[in-house]
Parts: sequence; C-alpha cells; structure tokens
Amino acid sequence: MTKILLSLHVLAAILAVGPVTVAASMFPATLRRTTDDPDHARTTLKMLHRICRVYAGIGIAVPVFGFATASSLGVLGDAWLITSIMLTAAAAGVLILLILPGQDRALADTASTAEPPAPATASRLAMATGIFNLLWVTVTVLMIVRPGSTTGA
Repeated sequence: MTKILLSLHVLAAILAVGPVTVAASMFPATLRRTTDDPDHARTTLKMLHRICRVYAGIGIAVPVFGFATASSLGVLGDAWLITSIMLTAAAAGVLILLILPGQDRALADTASTAEPPAPATASRLAMATGIFNLLWVTVTVLMIVRPGSTTGA
C-alpha cells in the first residue's frame, strides 16, 4: 500500500504543482507584453490564471497523499518531513495570498484601462512566483535526500 500511496503522491505533485509552477512563471512575462497585442495577451493571461486556480485546487491531493504516505512509512515526526510540510504550507500561502490575488489585480488592471499595467505589478508577481518555485524545489530536494532519515537516500 505504501508504494501505491507514494506513487499517487508523486504523480499528484507532478500533475498538479507542475502546471501551476509553469503557468505562474509565464504570467509576469505575458503581462509585460500587454502593450504589443493587448487582446491576445489578455486572453493568454486569463488562461494562465485559470490554470493556476484550477490546479491549485487539485494540488490539495499532494499533501493528502503525502500525509498518508508518511503515516504508512512511520516518518511523520522526522525533521525532514516536518520541514517539508512547513515549506509546503509556505508555498501554498504564497500562491493563495500573493500570486492568485496579484494575477486577479493584473487582470482587472488590463481590463479597466487602455494603459498597460505598471511594470512593478509584473515584477512583484515574478518575485512571488520565484519564491513559490524555490520553495517547491527545496521540498523536492528534501523529499529525495531526506537528511537524517533511517531509510537514507
């Protein structure tokens, strides 16, 4: 059962977190290009934002399967796992509190004015997305290396 849970956890991470990471990363660059072709850019921005929202919801499966796997392995109290849980919560917070609302504001700005959004908007989104991505990279490394784990890497 542990192998099935671990497989589901890894698949959920790839299929849910991957699209959010890519779409969120593409959003600021597309936002900067709104002056070139505003209608096309706005359509692309809406699609990228929808991908982020939908896959963020699907991403709930990652910690669900992760907790089930950790429980099955008996590692719920291990430092590497607790650190990974905290970093995952931080990544979720960045997504929910910074990235998704920032994308909402950027979409509203592109719809309500003929002027392109301020460059600072794209920069803030790029920074938040970079933090989100670094958190996920760190979690991935911790899941592979598992420092101090008796199962070792």
